[in-house]
This record gives sequence, C-alpha cells and structure tokens, in this order.
Amino acid sequence: MHTTTPLDVLVIGAGLSGIGTACHIARAFPEKSIALIERRKTLGGTWDLFRYPGIRSDSDMASFGYEFKPWLTSTVLADGPAIRQYVIDTAKEFGLYERIHFGLQTLSADWSTHDRLWTLVTRDEETGAQQTFTCRYLISCTGYFNHDAGYRPTFPGEDAFHGRIIHPQQWPEDLDYTGKRVVIIGSGATAVTLVPAMAGRAAHVTMLQRSPSYIFALPNQDKISDLLGRFLPARWVYWLARRRNIAIQRALYLSCRRWPQMMRRFLLSQVEKQIGPDIDMRHFTPKYMPWDERLCAVPDGDLFQTLRNGSASVETDHIDRFTTDGILLKSGKTLAADIIIAATGLNIQMLGGMTLSVDGQARPLHEQMVYKGLLIENIPNLAWVFGYTNAPWTLKSDLAGRYLCRLFQHMDECRQSVAMPVSPPGNALDVSIVDSLQSGYVQRGRELLPRQGRKGPWQVTMHYGKDKAMLLNEPVADEALVLS
Repeated sequence: MHTTTPLDVLVIGAGLSGIGTACHIARAFPEKSIALIERRKTLGGTWDLFRYPGIRSDSDMASFGYEFKPWLTSTVLADGPAIRQYVIDTAKEFGLYERIHFGLQTLSADWSTHDRLWTLVTRDEETGAQQTFTCRYLISCTGYFNHDAGYRPTFPGEDAFHGRIIHPQQWPEDLDYTGKRVVIIGSGATAVTLVPAMAGRAAHVTMLQRSPSYIFALPNQDKISDLLGRFLPARWVYWLARRRNIAIQRALYLSCRRWPQMMRRFLLSQVEKQIGPDIDMRHFTPKYMPWDERLCAVPDGDLFQTLRNGSASVETDHIDRFTTDGILLKSGKTLAADIIIAATGLNIQMLGGMTLSVDGQARPLHEQMVYKGLLIENIPNLAWVFGYTNAPWTLKSDLAGRYLCRLFQHMDECRQSVAMPVSPPGNALDVSIVDSLQSGYVQRGRELLPRQGRKGPWQVTMHYGKDKAMLLNEPVADEALVLS
C-alpha cells in the first residue's frame, strides 16, 4: 500500500518523546499535516513495553512530565501504568491519537534530493504487508534500545536449572512468584525496583550483584507542593516544583562531577543511615565515582526497608554456575532459587532498527555527528530526539520540540524547504554522544551511537541550561545549517 499524499511531518514512535514532539508541532502549526508511526498496538513506548512488578519512573514527575501538560499530583515517582495513561491522555487531548498508525515497523527511510521528500517503507507486524509513507520532514523518536530483546548473557550451567529464567523486558503475564525463592541478577534501576516490589509475595528475594550501584532514597510525596497547594493554584504549584526539581537535579549532577570524592562520601553516608548497622556497607559501596553511571532512586527508601525487615537480602559476588535449584557463587556459597530474573540490561539500537539513506546511498547514523544534539550531519530534514542520561529524558524532548517549531517557522519565512547541517572539515571526533557514561549498555553499544565534534553545536553536553539557551534563544540561522 502506498500513501500518495506527502505529509508535512512524520514522527516515528508514539512514546513520551514522540507524543511530546508531535504536540509541540501540532499546536504551533495546525495547518501542517502530521502523523505518527508506532510499532506497538498502543502508545506509551517504554511504559507500555515494560510490565514487571513495581515499574516506575526514576525521575520526579514534575520535571519528567511535559512542560505543556502539568503532572498535577504530589507523587514524586509515578508507576508505569500511570505514565502510560498520561501519554494516552495527552495524545487524545491534543488531537493526535487518531493520527497514529499502529502496528507498523519502519524498515527504511530514503531521502530524495530531486523530490525533496522522505520515502518510508513500513511492515505491518500482523500481516507482513508493506506500506509506504512520504513526508517532507522526518522525526525519529524511537528511543535508544532494542524493544525485541534485552541484554541477556548466557550463564554457565543454566540449562541445568529447573526453575524459570526471566528477563524483565519480556515479563510473562502468567508468572506467579507467591511463596517462591527469587534471585534477581543485577544492581541497576530495574533490580532495585523489583526487589521491594516482589518481596511482599515471594518467600525471599535476593539481589545478586557483581558490583554495587549508587542508591539514594527519595521522598515519594512532595510535601512542599502539598503545603503550597493549600494557598496557590495547582498550575502554579506545578511550575514551582518543576523549576525547583530541575535546579536540584542539575546541582546534584554538577556537584558529583566537580567534587566526586565529597559527593561519594555524602551519598554513602545517606545509605549507611538507611540500612542500619546489621547490613554490610560493602554491598552499597561502588568502585566508581558518582555519575560515572546513573544513580538509582528508591522512593521512601523502600529497598532499604525490605532489606532491614529480612524479606530480601543482597549478595555481592560472581556467578560460578547455575545448579538445578539455584546459583553457585565463586565464593562457594549457593543461592537457592525457584525463579531467576536476569535484570542484566538493554541492547542499544538506533532508529528502531530502521536503515537511513540519501538518494539510495546508505548514511549510517553512527558515522554522522549530531548538530545541537538534535539534527544529523549530512542528512536533510531529519531530527533525532535523544533525551538526557543525567536528567529526565523529557526535558530534552521538550526542548527538541520547541526548537523544531522555531526551525520550521524560520524555513517558512525564508521560503526554504530543506535544512541540513554540514560540519567543517576536521571537526569530527571518534567519540560517541554519551562516551562519559560507563554503564554496561552504553559501553556495549558505543559504536552504534552518533559521533561528537570538537566544538560548538557539534558537541552533546547533556547540560539542560546550555541546551535551553542554544535551542531556544540562539538564532536558528548559522553557518553550519544549510538551507535550500
């Protein structure tokens, strides 16, 4: 099937980024034709895919929600179903729900210089039938990981294990862990979420980690906002909370980078107060400095409470092999298990696996630099929305949507239909856009990520304040952005 009428804007992905970006454009340009392609049967992206117990945001909702649609509750960290419903409600409120083409996987996108159009080939996930779309401007909001499969290493002897081995990305709906012994392999955000969520029903939950992560407790009720809500309108309370939380997050990150030893002592001292004298601090003392990997937030210290009451425990060791009824560790200790959960991370994937080309010539994303953290070098009329790794993802996607509105307005005023970033010679570095982050999934997938440049708009700083100034205040026209 071929869609004959070219769209003005086509967005790939109907998760938080896709819906947010589309909302910005639809509000600013009601006359433009816009549509979204979503591989899943419903919208929500990550928040529809992950269904494991306790799934929640790892950022406060005042700054994780959209700037244009306030999250009007004082709950700090929201659960997955609430976030998914928030995305659905936003799409319906702004008239985008009926513009989403569900169940289509985007296979390829080719730009025609002659026609000044993108041609996208998609495949219906159910029937296998192909459908073609054309558009003047293409925006990728597909996230950064493979939705088909998470990172799942093979463990020695796992075939001998008589229980179930599960990856959180493919959580089975029929899993009943009541009264079961559960071992969760991992120490990241997924693992620290699963432990307290499962501990109430399981016989016992053990978190098995090779090395600890930085974990900090966060109050799950915004008492300041509750107090202000008695006197001020809800939207005012939201804006105050949003500005406050963005400032706190930024100060925490910058402090960790500038004074790593001091912040390390501070973070570990907070954990020590939470776990008490009976739990060994070596389980919570990472070998790396804060923000070399992401910090893990636990609402109201629920993980620490679970460890203190004995319904869960933590082991820091290496796996020797799986046995029929558990895991044998290198230390010689055996962890009995009926269910083993491999919370071992993600597989990085760009553009949802779609291939890019210009006039039939391949343009792999990882060979190009990113301009202003959003547009792609040497590829016309393409935006690639990639959120923050050190702050709420949505903060960056909000900036991206607002910048694209500025760009479209500028192109319309100049009567130009094509915009393409072009870098000066010798500017490219063999450094990915998140090279400073040492997380396992980043290091495994660093060769798949776009590159950075030596200076200016070709550097990805992950700095909200600098990005805000660059994307919203600096002139759209500059020597690197070629309009034609």
